[in-house]
Amino acid sequence: MKNALGAVDTVLLLGGRSEIGLEIVRLLVGLGASRVVLAVRGGFDPPELGGAEVHVVPFDALDVQGHGAVFAKAAELVGDLDVVISAFGVLGSQAGYDADPAAAAEAVAVNYGAHVSVGLHAARVLREQGHGTLVVLSSVAGARVRKANFVYGSAKAGLDGFAQGLGDALHGSGAKVLIVRPGFVIGRMTKGLTPAPMSSTPRQVAVATVGALREGRSSVWVPRALGPAFGLLRLLPRPLWRRLPR
Repeated sequence: MKNALGAVDTVLLLGGRSEIGLEIVRLLVGLGASRVVLAVRGGFDPPELGGAEVHVVPFDALDVQGHGAVFAKAAELVGDLDVVISAFGVLGSQAGYDADPAAAAEAVAVNYGAHVSVGLHAARVLREQGHGTLVVLSSVAGARVRKANFVYGSAKAGLDGFAQGLGDALHGSGAKVLIVRPGFVIGRMTKGLTPAPMSSTPRQVAVATVGALREGRSSVWVPRALGPAFGLLRLLPRPLWRRLPR
């Protein structure tokens, strides 16, 4: 439950190694969150999070049969969940996916299918609580899929649509969905790639996310200028869209 001052008290981060996810958690702890659950695959030495009580539980995105147990364990450890952050994923390269379609299918299973599973589990829990927000890390890559990495972009497009529908389904229940759409994020996942225009850092994405949470918004673009920019880019004829730099 939220604390006596109305601030977030408990957080579940699915993808406990996520740079963006951990930055969001740090900011929430700074604002009053006191209990955190990091769901992560494999052995993990959790970071110090501002004196908050930190628990680690095993989580494998592809083990969809085990997702329900992750939520049950988190609730057992910290009680009601104020914020659930769905922050796991893989990037990969289009050239790699072209060469290995099986790897492409697995990446889509992680970036889309697994998020559907945890999203529905989160919705059930938050609906039963009557409060809480699911934060879904989408991407500008899903706003209009580009040839540069259309496997990744198509999964993000599916995820974004799913999150929008889930948010509508939860309307009036007390539970909410916040969709975060960052552009190119300079971090571990994109190491070695040339930053795109209007890039951001994990910290900047986290600041925008926490601001949107506090405002009760349903979506946020990071940086904010990407929203109107892609409103125009969606209208670009396909022959011109195909000619955009990779």
